[in-house]
Amino acid sequence: MVKVVNVRFRSAGKVYTFSTGDLEVKKGDHCIVETVRGKEMGKVVSDPAEKDEKTLNPNSPLRSIIRVATEEDRENDRKNREKEKEAIKICKEKIRKHELEMKLIDAEYTFDNSKLLFYFTADGRIDFRELVKDLAAVFRTRIELRQIGVRDETKILGGYGPCGRELCCHSYLSDFVPVSIRMAKDQDLSLNPTKISGVCGRLMCCLKNEEDTYEYLNKKLPGVGDLVADPQGEEGTVTEVNVLRQRIKVLFETEDEKEIREYPAEEITFKAKRKKGQNQQKNKQEKEPDEPLPKELLEEDFPEGERNAASGGPEQKEKNENRKRNRRKKHKDG
Repeated sequence: MVKVVNVRFRSAGKVYTFSTGDLEVKKGDHCIVETVRGKEMGKVVSDPAEKDEKTLNPNSPLRSIIRVATEEDRENDRKNREKEKEAIKICKEKIRKHELEMKLIDAEYTFDNSKLLFYFTADGRIDFRELVKDLAAVFRTRIELRQIGVRDETKILGGYGPCGRELCCHSYLSDFVPVSIRMAKDQDLSLNPTKISGVCGRLMCCLKNEEDTYEYLNKKLPGVGDLVADPQGEEGTVTEVNVLRQRIKVLFETEDEKEIREYPAEEITFKAKRKKGQNQQKNKQEKEPDEPLPKELLEEDFPEGERNAASGGPEQKEKNENRKRNRRKKHKDG
């Protein structure tokens, strides 16, 4: 067993696990640790916990905290933040000088100044070799340029969403979760891109927050257009579904008259929905044809005697069919 804590280096950044060793560390402390980039100062975001080394990530060795940050360390970190602002100005000038189609987002010094990282966005690949040489001559340290996406850009710069709160990715999301347009459909949201897109121009991360709840509630409800029956057994068509209130509006047609009535979901009888996996398997079987066989497998490779007898009796035909099936199976199995 080993005592470990979780450490974060950036606001809403990824969390890494370090051993406390013989140090007394508590949540909220700043500490100096050794990383693949060099020495870094991070913030402890969890209380110490005893864990078995076998349960930790075997691909990355468990590193130990060097020391709890002193006031001198904090001052050094503040100086680095000031130096980063100056580094951004110089880098922008160098980018204009080399006429590169790239947008500089941020600069970051490691705690021991052994490396200076620049983050940028660009539409395509950028040849920045000459830029790196110029920057290395100015800063006299190792230079690294990293191209990031629009979501990472928004995470670094921060801002406020249409809800009026600080962006989720900048405030607490450590990793970006997969978000799809299906989540907006399940939550009955407008599919207008301007209403379901975040500051970054991609689908809002918060669509994932309530997706599990909507998936659970939708399992108990029919879809718009489904045929349902009311408590008296009269059949009608669903025209509107209120997922959160669990109420359904049903259209009934009798001769020339139409009537819409609203019912609680538990009073309505309808055919249960298929599970997602069943639908996918069914569609796959219906829509996807068998993979065509190579030409050499389509040609019968019988001995001359069997080739002539291929059109013979039913026993010979059955043997030929079995041979074909076996070849198809071998081909699919690879």
